[in-house]
Amino acid sequence: MDPVLDNLDLYWSGFLRSLSIIGWSLLGSMLLGTVLAAFRVSPVASLRAFGAAWVTLVRNCPLTIVLFFMAFGLPEVGVNTSYYVFGISGLVIYTSAFVCEALRSGINAVDRGQAEAARAIGLTFTQTMRQVVLPQAFRSAVPPLGSVQIAMFKNSAVVGAFGVGADLFSVGETLTSARGLEYIPVLTGVAIGYLVITLTAGVLLGVIERKVAIAR
Repeated sequence: MDPVLDNLDLYWSGFLRSLSIIGWSLLGSMLLGTVLAAFRVSPVASLRAFGAAWVTLVRNCPLTIVLFFMAFGLPEVGVNTSYYVFGISGLVIYTSAFVCEALRSGINAVDRGQAEAARAIGLTFTQTMRQVVLPQAFRSAVPPLGSVQIAMFKNSAVVGAFGVGADLFSVGETLTSARGLEYIPVLTGVAIGYLVITLTAGVLLGVIERKVAIAR
């Protein structure tokens, strides 16, 4: 394990970079997925169609295709930014479709009578979703949402292959390709970094699930 111990500073910087990718992707996918879930149950037919089309298209595309389109397709039409932004945007788009479906299952678990009562007292669809339906839907959808986000944490390693730079995956490439260090110990260090992230997230998810269960 000397390659790992001798390069702990690189692993640490890569770990922090990966955490930043995960953090922004988590926030973006939750926001976009929530909007899409609202579209899926909207009384407006065009919004329902848009939400259904988004989910169907994105869920049936491999993540690598989405990232390729973001990193190499958008510059062809004049959209230029860093690969860091492209990578996060692709991961947000991909994960949002799964967040949408997980949250939609939570929305469907809310008693329909509550939404009808909200409309009866004059709340709009947006107010009903924000004040009545979504708070309960999020509680019901904690387990599937947690599974989706943990999968996203692991998918963040794929983003590193698209030139994001300085994340855990890129650290492994640098140490093996540029410095010629042995693959097994270097990749073991990378794997440990991702294990720390996903196992910690799993523990936090378990705590959240227990608190939600008590709150009910």
